[in-house]
Amino acid sequence: MLNRINEAVSFIKSKTDRTPSTGVILGSGLGIYVDTLEDKIEIPYSEIPGFATTTVVGHAGKLVFGKSNTKDVVVMQGRYHAYEGHDAAEVAFPTRVLGKLGIKNLVLTNASGGINSSYRPGELVYIQDQINLTGRNPLIGDNIEELGPRFPDMTYAYKPHLNEYISAAAKDLGFEIKSGIYAGLMGPTYETPAEIKMLRTMGADMVGMSTVFENIAANHMGINVCGISCITNMAAGMLDEKLDHADVKDIANQAMEKFAKLVNKLIEKID
Repeated sequence: MLNRINEAVSFIKSKTDRTPSTGVILGSGLGIYVDTLEDKIEIPYSEIPGFATTTVVGHAGKLVFGKSNTKDVVVMQGRYHAYEGHDAAEVAFPTRVLGKLGIKNLVLTNASGGINSSYRPGELVYIQDQINLTGRNPLIGDNIEELGPRFPDMTYAYKPHLNEYISAAAKDLGFEIKSGIYAGLMGPTYETPAEIKMLRTMGADMVGMSTVFENIAANHMGINVCGISCITNMAAGMLDEKLDHADVKDIANQAMEKFAKLVNKLIEKID
C-alpha cells in the first residue's frame, strides 16, 4: 500500500509543485464547485497510478489544484465508493495520497438524505460526528506505522475548531448552519423506511453512502477533518415519494452557489 501511495504522490508531483495545506473531496452533484477556482491544474484519476475511475453520474473523476481567493487548495472532483466494487482501503486510497502530498486539513462533502425532520432539501449541514454502519474499515489489515497508529482515536473525528470555522463562515454569508450526525451505509440501494426509523433511533440526522472511510483514513494520518452535507432529499418514509439519483443531483446543483461560497469562505478561515 505505501509503495502505491508513494508512486501516486510522485506522479502528481511531476505535474505540479503546489503544496496546498487544505484538501476538499466533492460529493454527488457538487463537482461544479471547481468552476469557482482560479489557476487550475486538472489531473484525471485515470492517469494517476493506483486511482480507480468513477462510474457514478455527478463524479467527474479529476484531481484539481487551484486557488480559492488566493489560497492554494487541492480538490477531488468526485469520489468512488465501496458499492462500485472497491474495498474500504481502496476507497480511502486518494485520501492517503492527499495526506502524503502534505495537506493538514480535509473538507469532506456529500449529498445526504435528511433524517432529522427539521432539515429541508437544499439545506447545508455540517457533520458533527459519524456512525460507520458499513461493517467495513479502511484500517483492517497490517498497520502502516508511517501513516498512523494501530488504534487511532476517533473522539473528535470531525474537529470542533473546524466546525466553528464552518459556523462562522455561514454567519459571514448571512445564514445559520445546522449540525448533525452522519450515518454511512454501503448502498447502492436507498434505505427502507424501517431502516431510516432505526437510524433515527440510533441518533443519526442524515444518511449517505460515502465519507466514513475517508474520515477514518484522514484521522489515522493526523489530518484535521470537517464535513459538509447537502441535504438533497428527505430519507425514505419521511415523505410519500420515491427516491431518485437524478433528483439528488438536481437539488445539489441548486444548492451550489451557497455551497461554493461556504467552502471558499471556510478555506479562507482555515488558512
